[in-house]
This record gives sequence, C-alpha cells and structure tokens, in this order.
Amino acid sequence: MTRERARLWCAALLLAYAAAIGWLFATAHGLADYQGRPLGSDFSDIYAAGLSALHGDPSSPFDPARQFAHEQALFGNTTPFYGWHYPPFFLLVAAPLAALPYIPALVAWQLAGLAAYLAAIFALLRSGPAAGLLRRRDWLLAALAFPAVFVNLTHGQNGLLTAALLSGALLFLDRRPLLAGLLFGLMAYKPQFGLMIPVALIAEGRWRTIASGVLAILLLALITTSAFGLQVWPAFLHSLSFTRMAVLEDGGAGFFKIQSAFALVRLWNGPVVLAYAVQALLTVFVGALLFFFWRSAASYERKGAALCIATLLATPYCFDYDMMALAPAIALMAADGFARGFAPYGKLAASALWLAPLLARPFADAGVPVGMPIMLAAFLFLVREPNGLIAAEPSRS
Repeated sequence: MTRERARLWCAALLLAYAAAIGWLFATAHGLADYQGRPLGSDFSDIYAAGLSALHGDPSSPFDPARQFAHEQALFGNTTPFYGWHYPPFFLLVAAPLAALPYIPALVAWQLAGLAAYLAAIFALLRSGPAAGLLRRRDWLLAALAFPAVFVNLTHGQNGLLTAALLSGALLFLDRRPLLAGLLFGLMAYKPQFGLMIPVALIAEGRWRTIASGVLAILLLALITTSAFGLQVWPAFLHSLSFTRMAVLEDGGAGFFKIQSAFALVRLWNGPVVLAYAVQALLTVFVGALLFFFWRSAASYERKGAALCIATLLATPYCFDYDMMALAPAIALMAADGFARGFAPYGKLAASALWLAPLLARPFADAGVPVGMPIMLAAFLFLVREPNGLIAAEPSRS
C-alpha cells in the first residue's frame, strides 16, 4: 500500500460515488428513485417519525402499522416499509428535520452529518502524534472516499453522526473528561453501541467521564419527555419485541446487511439460540480483551481504535452503515503508525478495515460474510501486537 495507490483508489471510488448518486437523482420520479424507494431510503422513516411528532402523535413511529401508513401517505402506496427502531431521544433530531420539505431535509441531514464527521476526524488527527498528516490533505481524500460514507449518504443513515460523536469523545477523553462523557452519552440514540464504552472507562477508572455520560443520558431523557410526553417510553419498550423478532432474528432487512456474529450464524441458517450463544461468547471475549488492553501501557491511539472496533463487534445489531464507527479507528491506527512506525501487517489491517464496508454487503449476499471477520481480525491485531496486551505493563493513569 503506497501513498500513490491509496490516492488512486480513493479518487476512483469518489468518482464512482458521484456517478451513482447522480444517477439516483437523475432517474428519480418525485421523491422516489428508479426502484420506487424514497430518495435517501432509510431517511424516510426519520422524516415520517418527525412529522408524527410535530403533529402531536410522537408514539406512532413505534407502531409499525401506523408508521408504515404514514410512509405510504408521504411517498406512495408502493413504498416499502422502513421501520423506526430508535429510542425516543432521536425524535429530538427527527422533528426539526421534518419541519423542512423532504429533499431540503435530506440534504441538510446529509451535509450536517458529513461536516460533523470530517471536523471530528480532523480534530482527532490534529491532536495526536501524527498531526503532520493533515498538511498532506491525504486524510481528507481517504475520509471522504471511505465506503461507509457512501453507504450512509445513499441510505440517509446516521452513521456519520455516530462516527462524529465517538471521535469527539475520544478526542476530549484526556483533556475534557466531562465533555467526553457528554458525547458518549449522546450515543444513547443507538444504545446497542454502548456496551463496550463503560468497559474501557472502568478499566482506566475514568469515573468523571462515566458520571458525565450518565447525567447526559438522564438530561436527554428529561428533555425528550418534556417535549413529547411520557407515552413515548412505553411505546418504545413495546416496539422492542418487533425489532428483535422481525429485524434481528428473522432478518427482515436481510442478514447480509447485518455485520455481526449473530447475523453470520443466521445467514448460514443457524438457529436463533445458537446465534445468540455465539454472539454472547464473542461479546464477553471482546469485552475481556478490551478491559485488559485499556489497563495496559499501549498507546492512546491503539486503545481508541480498539474501542471503536469493539463497539461494533459487541452487538448483534450492527448494519453495514454502522461501520462508519471504523473511521476513527482507522484514523487512530494511521496516526499511531506514522508516529511510532507501522508494525508488520499494520497497513494491511487499516486498509482492510477501510475496505470492509465496500465488501461486507455484496460478499454476505453471496453467502460469504467478511465484515465481522475483518473487524475481529483487526481488533485482535491491535490488542495482541507488540506494545499491546501481551507486551505492555499495567497503566498507572
């Protein structure tokens, strides 16, 4: 992997992304694309939910039948169902967006997410030992061409926001622990990604950050309840069974889109019980390694990268667009490599993570899931490579 080859791949992919997005809009009919899906596909459920909240019915997004009826009223009777599977917190984002017409709302959502993501990656690199990377501008090309960006832009998804929050939290963890806790707490809009964060924070005894994160979640819950009423919470809890059975266990969206150990077992026709067992074993295994790794003397960049990857590995509910959380991991791995020298296969590990969102869905659709195995291999590389778990001394911080 040379600098010139990396630039060539990034430029080629960016051209392909631009052509694909241009084709979607050029062949659209009203708000629907050439296949009858709303432009921005998954953003349609965010917009429909936001409209319901604005019109005084914030509980209806949690009822699949009512949510589907609203989506069809907005986008036509042939519109497929896009479920709302978020906690009530996310209505605080959906409602303001729904105050705009659909296309301006979609564009605003995408541009805001992209700007937040790029700003967070820039700040993360600038604060690290390899700030000189920023002068080359290569980081911007690689960040824009990262395949998960394209997946999120075409699906109207929120992975860009997740990557920005995670990057920001890691950026401020040492310097402003309370702000880091706030950013970790805001990730509660996708609670499945909160399993490994307390493990890492407890390992280093970062109690102020933990307290700040808990307080942020409580304040977020208070604001949400004040804005939309108490009824949204029982509605959300009731909707969890539908999400668990229809989306996760039965693979309503397609197991090839879900990049987890659970989905791998189900993709290969394994029973649900076995899928849960395999996922549970992996979650415990990853959590244990992460805990001891964060107690080691490994570099902060390596610890942060390991946390980003572990965040995705630990949950059964991880779609390919959620692999945006790998962006800060790749940036931190690159910063660590340029500052301290790349270990053998270090560039390969970072490059494989960068390509994973491009390969994950088509390979899994052919019956060969590669997304989760690539993430697991990169995680093991981080925690077992010299200066990591095996060779490191306990941290005194």
